[in-house]
Amino acid sequence: MTGADRSAAGASLVAVPASSYPGGEPDGSRHWRRNLAVCAFGSFTTIVAMTLLLPFLPLYVEQLGVADPAAVSEWSGAAYGATFLAAGLVAPLWGRLADRYGRKLMLVRASLGMAVAMSLIGMAQDVWQLVGLRLLAGLLGGYASGSTLLVATQTPKARSGWALGLLSSGIMAGNLVGPLLGGALPPVIGIRATFLAAGAVIFAAFLATLLLIREDPRPAGMGHARSGGWADIPDKRPVLAMLATGTMLLFATMSVEPIITVYVGRFVSAGEVTVVSGLAMSATALGSILSATRLGRLADRVGHWRVIIGCLAAAALLMVPQAFASAGWQIVALRFLLGLALGGLLPCVASVIRHSVPERIAGRVLGYSVSAQFAGQVLGPLAGGFAGAHFGMRAVFLGTGLLLALGAAANVLARSAQGPRLDGC
Repeated sequence: MTGADRSAAGASLVAVPASSYPGGEPDGSRHWRRNLAVCAFGSFTTIVAMTLLLPFLPLYVEQLGVADPAAVSEWSGAAYGATFLAAGLVAPLWGRLADRYGRKLMLVRASLGMAVAMSLIGMAQDVWQLVGLRLLAGLLGGYASGSTLLVATQTPKARSGWALGLLSSGIMAGNLVGPLLGGALPPVIGIRATFLAAGAVIFAAFLATLLLIREDPRPAGMGHARSGGWADIPDKRPVLAMLATGTMLLFATMSVEPIITVYVGRFVSAGEVTVVSGLAMSATALGSILSATRLGRLADRVGHWRVIIGCLAAAALLMVPQAFASAGWQIVALRFLLGLALGGLLPCVASVIRHSVPERIAGRVLGYSVSAQFAGQVLGPLAGGFAGAHFGMRAVFLGTGLLLALGAAANVLARSAQGPRLDGC
């Protein structure tokens, strides 16, 4: 998938008539379709650039002078995780600044900063510079989370689930395409040139953001008004439920990653392990890409909480047969179905938060949501690896299913406690 393909997908939004969705557009920007198209393209390209180094990162670490195999693994893990650690820590800060100074400005900052950082990574001279520049990319980045904020606040509430679902598809497509390009480009143009090419693509996203996104004027004094943060949220329970759901979702999704290759090795031949494992991981992302917009549109009709609860319950059930898979095609098919179930969750989480907080602090709270998701992304693999080593790999799948089921039950209770006022949320 190229940037042109993503732009074409986003451009199709302009043709969608207002009558296709419930409600009107009184609470959304008149530019929301164009903004969504640019944000989907920019998020796709930046995520591709951030993930394309996965296949060749250990090779680059070796090029920078690390010879010991154990040290190569350690430095590769540190370099890869540094970006996401830094991004999770600063997400609330960028959200708060977006509330104060504007969402477009934060996207311009993120795309330009990531373009510079990605190009500099291709010029690193030692492994310390590599890790430092990956940290810098995380600190300066945040385009995808900033796009979520802009789309959530500029799109009519009656269409927010569909719009966030389309944006989520772009983000997940980037996660899928990035490693594929990372495996194909270095043999052709070299590792360093691959980073420079990624920087150039992100710079194109910067230009598109600068020239094409239109953010409606903010009410006078809104950016400088005193913000009380949590004190300004009339009912904190839905927001807390969504923060916990986001953490739990990423925790459950990532818990299987460390053991999937070893697990697949139990029932496929040695020569097929990497192929089947790669297909299983890609199948989850592909399922999420296909279902995100459809589940978002469904959530706009029946309510975001209902979709969250249903998706969590379906995902919990799908984890059980994965623990007893006995063939490669079974695990690939089940991971694809799991992706279909999970595809609508994060857009719905963002929509519930958007509906539950005043606009003047939406950026800050959505920033907290991003940080909560990063926490799950970090803790999930640690817990999955520990459980797999001490309790067996089946326990990872069954434990993850139990966690998802508990999440569904907790959301049922949280929604019931709010009463009928959340029926449309």
